Amino acid sequence: MTFENLLLERDGPVAIVTLNRPKVLNALNTQTLSELAGVMAALKADAGVRAIVLTGSGDKSFVAGADINELVALLPIEAIEHARRGQQVFDGIENLGKPVIAAVNGFALGGGCELAMACTIRLAAETARFGQPEINLGIIPGYAGSQRLPRLVGKGIALEILLSGDMVSAQRAYEIGLVNRVVPVADLLAEAKKLAHTLASKAPIAVRYILDVVHQGMDTSFASGEFLETSLFGAIASSADRREGTKAFLEKRKAEWQGK
Repeated sequence: MTFENLLLERDGPVAIVTLNRPKVLNALNTQTLSELAGVMAALKADAGVRAIVLTGSGDKSFVAGADINELVALLPIEAIEHARRGQQVFDGIENLGKPVIAAVNGFALGGGCELAMACTIRLAAETARFGQPEINLGIIPGYAGSQRLPRLVGKGIALEILLSGDMVSAQRAYEIGLVNRVVPVADLLAEAKKLAHTLASKAPIAVRYILDVVHQGMDTSFASGEFLETSLFGAIASSADRREGTKAFLEKRKAEWQGK
């Protein structure tokens, strides 16, 4: 696959996707969103890829937000379709069925913060900055930032971030639960790859089911979440990976997962 605004690398079972528009701090335009959707769909279908690292090019920005040059020209119906498209792309990342690790190397603002929140796990460089500054433009988040942020950090803190438009430091993002870990800038990509390889070594079906039950369970009642968990627990009992995993444990050896 070739892209204009993305870079794609492979490191064994780990794919590294880099948003590559450094001159505009990796801002998300329509083409970039389309390329991101395409590459994620391809990686989802590739059984050889078991985890993904998503980062930005350069040392200043993960994604500085949506492309303002596009936003300023949108009519109301066009704005609705634009936001819906971004939501669909980010929903696809969240529900990919494989872990996606955001390696946030700088500014993650507006659409960039929303993109990071759609990822499974977020690692941040010490210099990273997060925020939803849409209110400073007289608009609101459009790529589900108003929905994912309170689910991650709680309603009160989310409203403070959304209403103030202020940036949040990497350390503060860690304190409020927006990121999982803060690491030195020089170690960010290596740490993200290390974590991705760890997750890639796990049983693929179990990984997918855990992602499914957590994502779906968070948006339903506790009882419904329990029902889904028992259903998937039963479904996975018939898998070859379950048989291999339990056998390997009893034989005190490393399991060899088939993803079946």
